Amino acid sequence: MFKALVVDDDAGLRMSVKSTLLTTGNYEVTESFDGLDAVEKIKKDSYQLVILDVDMPRMNGLEALKHIKEHDPSIIVIVMTAFANIDDAVKAVKEGAYNYISKPVVGEELALLIEKAMEVHRLISDVAASAPILMEAGRKIIGHTQQMKKVFNIINRLSKVDTPVLVRGASGTGKELVAQAIHANSANKEGKFVAINCSAIPESLFESELFGHEKGAFTGADQRKIGKFQYAEGGTLFLDECGDMPLLMQVKLLRVLQEKVFTPVGSNREIQSQVRIIAATNRPLEEMIKKGEYREDLYYRLNVMPILLPSLSERKGDLISMINMFIKKFNKKHGRNIVNVAADALSCLQKYDWPGNIRELENVIEHAFILEESQVLKLTSLPETLLVTVGIDLDNIITKEVAVTPAQDTLEVTNQNLSAQSSSTTTLDQAINALTEEELDFSRQKENFEKEFIIKALKTFKGRINQTALHANIPKKTLLRKIEKYGIMAKDYG
Repeated sequence: MFKALVVDDDAGLRMSVKSTLLTTGNYEVTESFDGLDAVEKIKKDSYQLVILDVDMPRMNGLEALKHIKEHDPSIIVIVMTAFANIDDAVKAVKEGAYNYISKPVVGEELALLIEKAMEVHRLISDVAASAPILMEAGRKIIGHTQQMKKVFNIINRLSKVDTPVLVRGASGTGKELVAQAIHANSANKEGKFVAINCSAIPESLFESELFGHEKGAFTGADQRKIGKFQYAEGGTLFLDECGDMPLLMQVKLLRVLQEKVFTPVGSNREIQSQVRIIAATNRPLEEMIKKGEYREDLYYRLNVMPILLPSLSERKGDLISMINMFIKKFNKKHGRNIVNVAADALSCLQKYDWPGNIRELENVIEHAFILEESQVLKLTSLPETLLVTVGIDLDNIITKEVAVTPAQDTLEVTNQNLSAQSSSTTTLDQAINALTEEELDFSRQKENFEKEFIIKALKTFKGRINQTALHANIPKKTLLRKIEKYGIMAKDYG
């Protein structure tokens, strides 16, 4: 449930806007009669959405907007204004408001604008999951508040200008999420957000992919093609892995950034370009410049306002909150009711260095969801490679869960039987003697576990060997060998 604040000196209009918000069922709504009262309320409580009038006594909407954004830049603000004061509304957008709506306010138009605005808030929340602080549904859960405000402030500042942005960070830290949040808060948010992975394009097709080509420009060009620059016109073009761009294309990209024009392959006409460029890389561009692999002039052109995203290993204090976020996500996706993570499993996750960052953490949690049958994610549901990396012996886990537990169950039965025969106390020796030879055989118990695990995985992935090997983290050769060893028929689970 989001918290919204409706600010207007007209009680009737406040009630009308409040009714529109309550109809959606997604908001808890508070009213405020002027800008000063609104700022006081925002400093005392946490709000995700503010709908703000411009012309009010004591403190007008423009002044209130500045105070709101200084206190918490992540708050989404929509400005209401009379048609005669549209200039004030435009000024408010430049100062950080998401958008404006003219009075008299139409409920359907306001509802649509709010829906778009809260999509922006979701993007910012996702960025927060990649940044030093986690935000979920607008609520601060864990982290360093001032650090998160710095992240929001950078996004807020970059949203007011159209200069290029360079996002730096290791793979999996959320660079594209940052780009999406900047776009969604910018003046060109109504335009397209177009992403292109520079490392995935063959060098021979790079120019055509970015700038398009005319029919017959080269072998195989049997029709005219629109490039990504033209497709993203009026919006944002996200160049992921820009460090992998060929040198020739670096020169041509620099020209577009400087002159705002480009030429399709096989054409003599220049096309004007009004596209915001956001680039991202995990490569050491400074070292590449020294080696002549990256153009220094392009680097400085992109690096006007850099954003550096830390790796997950540098901020493990946010790990628990991120795990909780993914548990909620996969509960919804898989229709499960996982409530938490076992203490030893959590300790294992905290010891791991997470070279794949947040993307790897997300994959590990989903892996555990697939294998876990209880409501608690346990060590045995974590990938074996992760356990081995942090020095956990899987055999010990199997011994505890497969061998020890049946012995305890047998001990309880033995106690009941002996109580019926005699009032004397059962000794440990008597209990051990009552166990079968198989129950005390570690190798057999381990094999039982392996067989049950493989059957469970095959059921999950409907008998598909490749999918089972991939998601259950078992080498395909090992899986096939075990299937043959235990006489398992994979097709039985299709």
